[in-house]
Amino acid sequence: MKKIYNFIHRHRYDITCLLVLILIILFVCIVFPKYETKNIVKIIENKTFDIRQNIIAKDKHVNKDIVIVTVDDPSYEYLIETYGDWPIPRHVYAQLLDYIQAQNPKYVAFDLLFIKSLNRIPQSDQQLVNAFEKYQNTYTAFNFDDYSFDLRQPPELDKKLSSEIKFESNKIYPIKFTNCRMIMNDIIDVTSNIGHINTPKSDDGFIRSIPVIVSYPEYEQESFKILNNNYYLYMTLKMAIDYFNKYENANITDLVVDNNNNLILGDRKIPLTPRGEVILNWYGESGLNNPNTFKYLSFWQVLKSIKAKEEGKKELVPEDYFKDKIVYIGTNVFSLSDIKTVPTGKYFPGVEMHATLFNNILDNNLIHKATLPTNIVISALLSILAIFTVFRFRSVFFSIIVYALIMVLFLYSATFVMTKYNLWIWIAVPVLSSMFTFVCSFIVKYLIKSRDFDYTYKLATTDGLTELYNHRYFQELLSNKIETSRKTGTKFSLIMTDIDFFKKFNDKYGHQAGDAVLKHVARTLKTNVRADDYVCRYGGEEMTIILNADKGNAIKSANKLCKAISSQEFELSPELSVNITISLGVSTFPEDGKTAAELIEYADKCLYKAKETGRNRVGNTDI
Repeated sequence: MKKIYNFIHRHRYDITCLLVLILIILFVCIVFPKYETKNIVKIIENKTFDIRQNIIAKDKHVNKDIVIVTVDDPSYEYLIETYGDWPIPRHVYAQLLDYIQAQNPKYVAFDLLFIKSLNRIPQSDQQLVNAFEKYQNTYTAFNFDDYSFDLRQPPELDKKLSSEIKFESNKIYPIKFTNCRMIMNDIIDVTSNIGHINTPKSDDGFIRSIPVIVSYPEYEQESFKILNNNYYLYMTLKMAIDYFNKYENANITDLVVDNNNNLILGDRKIPLTPRGEVILNWYGESGLNNPNTFKYLSFWQVLKSIKAKEEGKKELVPEDYFKDKIVYIGTNVFSLSDIKTVPTGKYFPGVEMHATLFNNILDNNLIHKATLPTNIVISALLSILAIFTVFRFRSVFFSIIVYALIMVLFLYSATFVMTKYNLWIWIAVPVLSSMFTFVCSFIVKYLIKSRDFDYTYKLATTDGLTELYNHRYFQELLSNKIETSRKTGTKFSLIMTDIDFFKKFNDKYGHQAGDAVLKHVARTLKTNVRADDYVCRYGGEEMTIILNADKGNAIKSANKLCKAISSQEFELSPELSVNITISLGVSTFPEDGKTAAELIEYADKCLYKAKETGRNRVGNTDI
């Protein structure tokens, strides 16, 4: 216990720093109690992505040719007051489309589902169908789901809505849906500019990626047996392909996913996840609250401008506001359930997600993840640096400071790489693995230190030949025992021993035989005393024992030791065995002495009395 205390006291500041670091790691593991351990790293990694996206968003710029017309709260109130209910009559969208198209936009995309409605007005619906037929630069959407066949039978989709894709990679498994919420068949009849707008959430409720390629089976109509799987593109991706063909002469006819999981669009490579998703590069908070991102125009302003134009009055929408623009039309009203949570905002309209994707594709700056080998190498390098800082610096505090600086540099580098190269490097795994390595390295280091300390301590306190405590340590033990006994009022005894005729033995058999006898006697003494008794080499052939016993019990122990030595023959060689005896003297604190010198002197007198009276016995000064 004393050795442990000395070690802890010697390294108390280092051990304190190490314990603080361990507590920090435990805190990181405990802050997610509701999640399984295997998901913690994924959760942390996603949060590091969100933080990096928020940091770098201020340096990004949106395409000013992308505008959003939104049904916001004022617009929703205006529409309800004007038309009485939601959904509003479809001819309103036809009028909206006519107004926008009159200014020659490049594209118009509806983030709205024109499904069948119970209060549908056939003439109103037909006006919208006519508008889609008239304007071939207009896109709309449908939605996949996994609803039960008992609720809704999966519809058969028109072949023109699907896309042929050649997969050179065998690592892409697009999300597979089993059912579909279809829009009006009349719209499908007049246009193929229709794509899905599914946006599945991550486990934490955030949307970080969009499935640009999904799978939906073709069913046998009566039995609903799956015949084959067809692939369908995200609405914005279909519009982007048309944009590249029309405005950049890309001539994209066949879609190919290469061996590196990239969807090839002319000169652009769109990085896909194994689920056929793209990871968006966000531009900050929604344009509803952030003037530096996409511009919003309220739906009601456009409708009033349409009415003003008909009446020859000044319009609210600036002249040529939509000219050469990519226009998205959607909602941002909570009651219409199209508000998402994304890395850069808790309340983010779904329509702005489409605008973000289109902007990402145009700028070719979608996020792609670093490969697994790359992340493993980074983790290994950080772990090596953690080991280096532990063993390079003697101070724990300084090691932690250096390690913290390395981590800060790594976090800065990971953020810079995402900013400059749109590359998502793992942070959670490298940091957690290096922290684990850091702590383990300290444990190993202190095990080594402890072993070295024990070795040094043993060298300083033990006799090299007999492995008993040496004379210096005997004096320290005796002084400490006297101090303790004075405080507690207890007794203890000191036994001094001497090997009989040891000089003659050395002269007759040699010093090597004498050393063997010393080892034999030391070993016998140690095995015949209790664990809390101290056996020491006093000098030459003299040995001492400090034991917790009064005078009577100490003399009994001394007689036992004397008999243990004399009762066994010591084999010097296979042909020669000899008998060894010892003489012993006993002193007890406090009756025989109150200081170390007095106790030693009294025990020594008893020892010499034993020698004078025939040896091989316990001496007594009374004789």
